[in-house]
Amino acid sequence: MLISEIFYSLQGEGELTGVPSIFVRTSGCNLRCNWCDTPYASWSPEGRPMRVEEIVAEVKQHPARHVVLTGGEPMVAKEIHELAAALKELGYHITIETAATIAPGGIACDLASLSPKLKNSAPDERLSETWRARHETLRWQPEVVRAWLDHYGYQLKFVVSDIGDMKEIETMLTELGRNIPPAKVLLMPEGTTVEALRAKAGWVGELCKTHGYRHAPRLQIELYGNRRGT
Repeated sequence: MLISEIFYSLQGEGELTGVPSIFVRTSGCNLRCNWCDTPYASWSPEGRPMRVEEIVAEVKQHPARHVVLTGGEPMVAKEIHELAAALKELGYHITIETAATIAPGGIACDLASLSPKLKNSAPDERLSETWRARHETLRWQPEVVRAWLDHYGYQLKFVVSDIGDMKEIETMLTELGRNIPPAKVLLMPEGTTVEALRAKAGWVGELCKTHGYRHAPRLQIELYGNRRGT
């Protein structure tokens, strides 16, 4: 499979924020989010082909017991099921960071970090109308999200750009038809700089207080800035 990068860092987002983790970033994505912070793994995929055994060997060089399969969109990567199974057999805790547009298909996973995309993700005129329509069609797949919710430990992470996104999130949660504890819903401010994140932190925090949701800061931006390998 095409691998953009493998690195050892701290989990920066979600329920496991701060936990030392090994990140395996696959390259390739079926969406084109306008604010994507890893274009080298999505808009313009790059990396090197690696076999499952090569990836596992590199993971084993690091001391952490948590592995994060991310992208891009890891679920489009060839052999992702084989990789997850191999890591699980070795006793690793596996988080899969996915937009939840592709069904899990029984993949080994301890925490499904589901990030359905809101309308604010729509790509701009840099892309053709065909790609823009494809993104809009694919970005929200409630039946796929349900398949993840029903079979895995999960968190629902929404990237928010403005207060108006809240109405769309509430509509999506209702459409899922599941009893989702508010603490499983995370609101993450959109932004790739400390300044941008802090500018949104206040009103995002207030939304979380109102609805019982969790605020999801981006620790990696605070610690390292928006750069690879973090």
